[in-house]
Amino acid sequence: MSTPAAPAAHAAIEQIFREEYGRVIASLVRRFGDIDVAEEAAGEALVVALERWPVDGTPPNPGGWLTTTAGRRALDRLRREQRRDAKHQAAQMIHDDTPHESTGPVEDDRLRLVFTCCHPALSPEARVALTLRLLGGLTVAEVAQAFLVPETTMAQRITRAKAKIRDARIPYRVPAETDLTDRLSAVLAVLFLIFNEGYLASGGDEPLRDELTGEAIRLTRALHTQLPRAVEVTGLLALMLLIEARRATRVSRGELVPLDEQDRGRWDRALIAEGHALVRACLAANRPGRYQLLAAVNAVHTDAPTAADTDWSQIATLYDQLAAIDPSPIVALNRAVAVAELDGPKVALALVDRLPLTTYHAWHATRADLLRRLGRSDEARAAYDAAIAATENDAERGYLGRRRDQLGP
Repeated sequence: MSTPAAPAAHAAIEQIFREEYGRVIASLVRRFGDIDVAEEAAGEALVVALERWPVDGTPPNPGGWLTTTAGRRALDRLRREQRRDAKHQAAQMIHDDTPHESTGPVEDDRLRLVFTCCHPALSPEARVALTLRLLGGLTVAEVAQAFLVPETTMAQRITRAKAKIRDARIPYRVPAETDLTDRLSAVLAVLFLIFNEGYLASGGDEPLRDELTGEAIRLTRALHTQLPRAVEVTGLLALMLLIEARRATRVSRGELVPLDEQDRGRWDRALIAEGHALVRACLAANRPGRYQLLAAVNAVHTDAPTAADTDWSQIATLYDQLAAIDPSPIVALNRAVAVAELDGPKVALALVDRLPLTTYHAWHATRADLLRRLGRSDEARAAYDAAIAATENDAERGYLGRRRDQLGP
């Protein structure tokens, strides 16, 4: 029988389940070698938790409880089926004290699952979707929102990806040293996308998803520990830390706070110091890459005592270097922001208007700001409206709406 407190209790349990989902799934996939079995067992463990925890209380180690309960459910299911002998034997590992079969040079379950989800046999879209679903704990609907596709389309994409892993017998392991470099770029791209979803959520009630940024940093840090000489891994970790250092100041009163208006006294100096040290390590290696250059841009921002002290010339130079290896319109858009500070909004607007980004909310937001600075209020208002329409993040919509309403006649 439900009590008035039940909805709140269930919401709290579901939040714990979401935070622990990646760890539970990765552990179950290692034990049972089947993603579907892992997901179904995890779902059954959630049902049991919803029944018991409101009565018995939340266990001291909820992640361990969920993993153990899900493991027992999976084992029961495999025993009932009786026809999957190999998996049944694997399932016995849950009660077996002998060492597990080697799964590669890395001992972290979730990191191994990342390499499985990012296998080159899968399409780039499927890699990100599967990682967000299995490691990030996003629902299919949320992953669909991140990709701007219907939920049914995303569900089919994830189902096909899991089937391909099963049918192609894609191993659950970190690749051998000789193949590792080639596989890294896909893994880093996925980790950065997960971080970005947490840094500025594409939908939902929360503008920032701390559990996603935290998970992306944790996985990247683990990768950096395993591959300290892979400078792009170092660069990505630096980039995440320097952005994460500003998290406490990014939202105020339900509105996104732009970089130049943030209270720099509240930035996390320990994360900034760690990020700067990693950037210096990248510079010493002298093998610049995309993530290293983006980290260097953020190092310049976090090195400035005030927004007025920002070295925009250095930032523009870094974006020039980045454009040479990644000539994407998004890099050009970010470079235009630096150009606006150096050469004025008119020059920057000419650059922005040439970019094929009319469906990208940041393009409309940048145009709106440049038009505002040029005193072209009517055009700025229309650009703010377009930017608001193109984002589902309430904090960002709040900020853009306020700037629009402050425009003169």
